[in-house]
Amino acid sequence: MEHKYALGEVVELKKQHPCGSRQWEITRVGADFKIRCLGCEHQVMLPRFKFEKSVKKIIKSMQEEA
Repeated sequence: MEHKYALGEVVELKKQHPCGSRQWEITRVGADFKIRCLGCEHQVMLPRFKFEKSVKKIIKSMQEEA
């Protein structure tokens, strides 16, 4: 089953950011994903394939809250 990612979800990536955080908030969804580091507020844009490959788990899902 494929997960559809939504704005505002918090995900944990496999690799750690240089600031030490692994948690990122999704701020844009589409062909590219824009994510914001919750440790230092740095923003990164990734292609969908690379983003989906690097996600380890979902910390906070929008589907749970709805």
